[in-house]
Amino acid sequence: MNINICLVGGGNLTHAIAGFLGAKNNVKINILTRKPELWSKEILVTSDSTKLVSHINLITNDTNRAVTDTDIVLLCLPGFAIKETLEKIKPFIGSSTKVGSVVSSTGFFFEALDILPKDISLFGFQRVPFIARTIEYGKSAKILGDKKELKIAIERDNNKEDLRSTIEYLFEKPTILLENHFAVSLSNSNPLLHTSRLYTMFNNDKVLYDKNPLFYADWTDEASEVLIQMDKEFFLILDKCNVKQGIVPILEYYESYDKHSLTNKLRSIKAFKSILSPMIETQGKYKIDWNSRYFTEDFPFGLKYIYDLAHKYDIPVPTIDKVYLWGVKMIAKNKNKA
Repeated sequence: MNINICLVGGGNLTHAIAGFLGAKNNVKINILTRKPELWSKEILVTSDSTKLVSHINLITNDTNRAVTDTDIVLLCLPGFAIKETLEKIKPFIGSSTKVGSVVSSTGFFFEALDILPKDISLFGFQRVPFIARTIEYGKSAKILGDKKELKIAIERDNNKEDLRSTIEYLFEKPTILLENHFAVSLSNSNPLLHTSRLYTMFNNDKVLYDKNPLFYADWTDEASEVLIQMDKEFFLILDKCNVKQGIVPILEYYESYDKHSLTNKLRSIKAFKSILSPMIETQGKYKIDWNSRYFTEDFPFGLKYIYDLAHKYDIPVPTIDKVYLWGVKMIAKNKNKA
């Protein structure tokens, strides 16, 4: 079978997925990006064990050309861009086109179910298939970490197994179909993982810091404790939304049993070791980068949906409340500050 795919976005995951999928002889890749002039038609993707060079069929900022006649449209976008992009691609989507998001925990299903026609199939990943970093923009990327299996949700599709098997073929990993979109829309990955760490690092009155700590390699027991408490509250919400499979508690996922072992585990993950915290150097000191996606995505387009559902169903979530309300208050206060 020949598969025509449009990737929307220009970030790390677009680079990695374009290179990985484009290496298949029967896959044709279009990229819809705001900066087509910065892209090469050849994308190099490497990992510790792989080197792939892929040809890209079309790189454009023209939505009509990119989307029309594609089998799959896959959004590789931050949360704030999802609603606008769905409205933008809507006129050009054929009835047989499948529309998905590589990140589902930032509102994809909530927006797509409302915006797109009811005959359009929707799918979303629970966790991204790769941890990847762009090496040279528009030309190369490196896959730093891989998943053993993928978990996805599919809505509005009469043959979910066909789409599940297509995703499994494309990404070359066992792919598990979950029962409903809440199992991927609500995540205890970035919306809890990032926000717990940010809260414990920056919930103080400091403006300038002496160093920029490594986000994971310098992880603390305090952050682990907040994460564990948020996770416990999160599972109360899952129970209310009838999510019975697909999401495991943080301690189980990271093969840990308390805050100390969780801290050690997060510090030891090879793919995470070099990741710095969202800070900007200024005259030998560091200040918080409030425009980082850690703030602009994980609070208003990640934790927000968890917070909103908890309050919709009157579920007590004191730790989630504390972290979320701190985050949105600080983001509003510091919005667009350099």
